[in-house]
Amino acid sequence: MTDLFADVNGIKICYEILGEGDPVLLVHGLGSKKESWIAQFKPLSEHFKVIRFDNRGAGKSDRPKGEYTMELFANDIASFIDYLKIDKTHIIGWSFGGMIVQNFVIKYPERVTKMVLINTNYGTPDESGAETYKNMRIASLKAKQADPEKAFWQSIRADYYIKFRKQLEAEPTKKWYGLWSAEDLIKESMINPPTIEDIEVQTSAVSTHHTLKRLHEIKNKSLLIASTHDRVMPVSVMEEMHERIPNSILKVIDKAGHGSPRSRAPEINKLIIDFLSN
Repeated sequence: MTDLFADVNGIKICYEILGEGDPVLLVHGLGSKKESWIAQFKPLSEHFKVIRFDNRGAGKSDRPKGEYTMELFANDIASFIDYLKIDKTHIIGWSFGGMIVQNFVIKYPERVTKMVLINTNYGTPDESGAETYKNMRIASLKAKQADPEKAFWQSIRADYYIKFRKQLEAEPTKKWYGLWSAEDLIKESMINPPTIEDIEVQTSAVSTHHTLKRLHEIKNKSLLIASTHDRVMPVSVMEEMHERIPNSILKVIDKAGHGSPRSRAPEINKLIIDFLSN
């Protein structure tokens, strides 16, 4: 596919569109890029007009210096869908992307049809949480710079349930669900990777993410997807979010980690398609 670029808030945002029908916007995680939705982009496009894009500071989008906040990311999305002439869209966020989506929906509820949050949280009690997150991501990035393949196999401990990890290690070239392989993910991690500065400015936005006391304001129909073995974003946090978001459904994926959108793609894609279609 050909990358497209939108002029948004003084920067260029790189994006791709696939499929027809109701728009669905995919918002990726920290230190990641639009290609992280490798297991959702095509399957969802068989039912919807799916748009995936690189956040500012990621992928092929501009990476300006300065302070990044959740409000800035939310405003980028509002301007981006204005650029695309979309009044209202379904929106899906995974991890850090789920944080951005919460802030967007709270600020621009009228622009959202339905919301899907995957393996995310409502913020941390103090600055130490964002700092820990930043240090973890920088350590991971340095490992990737030194040896991308070795770093990948180390990183999957947090992403996948042990049984699935062993299957990946045994068959690194196997195309899971006809969509992706471990080899694909390793290659993709070497293209347009984040810099340490990118990680620092993105994680600075995490310290501005505090939605716990505002989740009750989200009246849009919402689907929350958690994973039993997610060590990054625990199920207990998403259970609390479900209790506070009035019009929400919670689905918990058993024996799956933070990378469940890839490892359990058919199950998660079906949940999303059924939810957005009904």
